[in-house]
Amino acid sequence: MSAVLTAAADEGAAAVSEGVWHAAWRRFKGDRVGLGSMVVVLAFVLLIAAAAAGLVARDWQDEVGVPNAPPTLLGARAAAAGDGGIESPQGPDVDLSDIDPLAPRYREWEERARQYRTQEQPKRETLPFGGDRLGRDVLAKAIKGTEISVFVGVAAALGATFIGTMLGALAGFFGGRVGDLLEWVYNVFESIPNILLIFAFAAVVGRGVEGVVVILTFTGWTGMYRQVRAEFIKHSTREYVRSAEAIGASAASRMFRHILPNVSHVILVRMSLLAVGFIKAEVILSYLGLGVRVDQVSWGTMLAEAQNELILGYWWQLATATLFMAVFVTAFSLATDALRDALDPKLKGLA
Repeated sequence: MSAVLTAAADEGAAAVSEGVWHAAWRRFKGDRVGLGSMVVVLAFVLLIAAAAAGLVARDWQDEVGVPNAPPTLLGARAAAAGDGGIESPQGPDVDLSDIDPLAPRYREWEERARQYRTQEQPKRETLPFGGDRLGRDVLAKAIKGTEISVFVGVAAALGATFIGTMLGALAGFFGGRVGDLLEWVYNVFESIPNILLIFAFAAVVGRGVEGVVVILTFTGWTGMYRQVRAEFIKHSTREYVRSAEAIGASAASRMFRHILPNVSHVILVRMSLLAVGFIKAEVILSYLGLGVRVDQVSWGTMLAEAQNELILGYWWQLATATLFMAVFVTAFSLATDALRDALDPKLKGLA
């Protein structure tokens, strides 16, 4: 009997000593959907790292195929009769040397141009996921576009999450004049229509990946601030925070060691929504000419190009960009939802 009691006591002590993050990881591993989604997200991360290092999609700007080359699955298009050009009628063999001194050189130049064209690498009639109007590989563009679009969405979401969490924690925990000042800043940002605020920041920081990240970061933190502030107001008066204060824990310790882990599931949910929303916002900004530069590619620029191609029946660039975006956004949302459930303090007692 004593051995049973001792084992039960040891088991209870181990359960009590289990940390918040260790318990969250244990619960997360039990969620197969969340774990599988995290694997997909990590695969995208590896793909982005490979694209950034130049291991894949390095030649996305090369015109490797014929214009609007169809996907390999569909096969090559039927070749049009002739070369599509207008054949110049052959006139009488007249000596034009007296009229044009360069006339004897024309035939030589034509021969050189013909030899140069025959030396060019032949264009491919099909590509794995098709080609765009210039003959660039759509798959390579989608991979390179993943690097920029995901970086913009995740980097801006992390920046907005950091700003919103810090300001919301200060406003909710301290209140008083600090809370009033931060509420005033929040209301100023909220009183300006979001699209006008984006245009104002775009006029200051300009185009480019860094500019888009800055724009979305400083226009998207308000929702995070409002939610974190409410959570800190609610938790700052609870017993475990009062107990920490009674034993001498500092304000920073109570905010970030006691309250923050208990509201992290709320922050994760909001951050995932921000990342998805910012990826969509990058599409809109690039469509309006305020996003990435013309020498770069993203899912937004691909969709902007695809609208003209779709009218002519060339749907593969739209389908490829949409497929990459849908897979990443779905996996990212499911993974963060699983993390939210794993970090939810209400589920601590569940296996």
